[in-house]
Amino acid sequence: MSPAPPGSAPASATVSVRPGATLAVTAAATALVTVAYTAPTASLAATAQAAHLGASGRTWILTGTLVGISALLLTAGSAADDHGRKRVFTLGVLLFAAAEALAALAPDGVVYLAARVLLGVASAAVLAPALGLISHAHPPGPDRIRALGIWGAAVGLGIAVGPVYGALVQQWAGWRAVSGGLAVVSAAVAACAAVCLTESRAEQPRPLDPYGVLTLTTGTSLLIAGLAEGRSGWGRPAVVALLVGGVLLLAAFALVEAKVREPMLDLALFRSPGFIAATGGALFTGLSLVGFMSYLPTLLQGVLGLSGLAAGGVLALWSGLSVLSALQARRLAAHLSATAQVALGLLICGLGEGGLYGLTPGSTWLRLAPGLAVAGIGSGVLNAALARLAVSSVPAHRAAMGSGANNTSRYIGSALGVAVTVAVAGSARPTAPGPEAAAHALATGTDRAILVAAALCLLGAALALAARTAESRTHPTPRPTPPTREPATTR
Repeated sequence: MSPAPPGSAPASATVSVRPGATLAVTAAATALVTVAYTAPTASLAATAQAAHLGASGRTWILTGTLVGISALLLTAGSAADDHGRKRVFTLGVLLFAAAEALAALAPDGVVYLAARVLLGVASAAVLAPALGLISHAHPPGPDRIRALGIWGAAVGLGIAVGPVYGALVQQWAGWRAVSGGLAVVSAAVAACAAVCLTESRAEQPRPLDPYGVLTLTTGTSLLIAGLAEGRSGWGRPAVVALLVGGVLLLAAFALVEAKVREPMLDLALFRSPGFIAATGGALFTGLSLVGFMSYLPTLLQGVLGLSGLAAGGVLALWSGLSVLSALQARRLAAHLSATAQVALGLLICGLGEGGLYGLTPGSTWLRLAPGLAVAGIGSGVLNAALARLAVSSVPAHRAAMGSGANNTSRYIGSALGVAVTVAVAGSARPTAPGPEAAAHALATGTDRAILVAAALCLLGAALALAARTAESRTHPTPRPTPPTREPATTR
């Protein structure tokens, strides 16, 4: 019988906790979420054409899921802490299966896009409680560090598998089969969650924060929608209205949280260097790394002429090494704090992304291998460290809220990162008509996007390093006491 950790409901103390099963189920569900999000990245054009979607619809295949995830993550985290992490997680996986089934059976592109938004909502309900469930099943110490590293590896595994899975299945069985396969697997994971997980929640649930939910959900949705639509022109009135509305509502969310008695997100946490490193590191991870890498397969198809499957395979070099790196990141825990690992991970990722510079239409994919390998190693360190910080930087009974805040920052950063990558990569104009000139212009734009992504990585590393410095001042490391010398004995 495993004792309940601080911050868990007393009822959970009478139920045995299965750490291995909990980790397996939460990691599998997390990998499914990232597979579902990245599956269309290597075959966007083919999927959009098959679903009878235009250029705007192609953009929304990815953006729709981002809207659902980002808008509901923090809300789902608070609901999980207050009403049961197992309950929210299991319902999330069931909703995930339903959304994928709807996408597979969609009669037209509009229903398919609606299913992608619903998939994002379900993904938020899966991701937000996952770290809370893991931390409840694994007490603080080496076992928890190892478990969180495995969870971080699951994120990379999903990113590695998603584009290859999507391109293969789309090529062999059509775009509907991509969603159908994920629906079947996620239904099995939901059954395992219902059987294997142990319920846990905060001892004192907080009342609903309706104004916080409304302002955060609407503000985040408008902001990401504006970023998506802005790719076709940033000066259009609709785009400006979406962006301004999103920023104003997020500002209103901050005002609401500062005044309500039981806020969904305690703004006092931003006084903690660890929480700043967790949310800031996640934001820059999405902005500089996930956003760029999500669009890289499209760039590789345009510059190198690769197929969707080949482009997904090249990306798997980065994400696959991130899996191996995350599994080994626990060995750094004895030497570096999680905040220092975030700084190190972002620095390594920036160096790796810089190594991608110089891509030309005549290059081979091997030209990218060293940079992708270095960035993959940094990504694994980063994913494991962010998982640790998401849990350790908040009170124990608010672990799911910490996970929600961390992942919200990551996915908002991802939306910003894709928008920045698309804008910068498309900034170079062909000097002559024809596909060859277009490919050279795209290569020039890709180099610019690479430099921007690398610079953002270094900026994120500097922020994490500043947080580490502030952390060391707040909690200085005690100096070791010098050994006392035994008094000399006389003979």
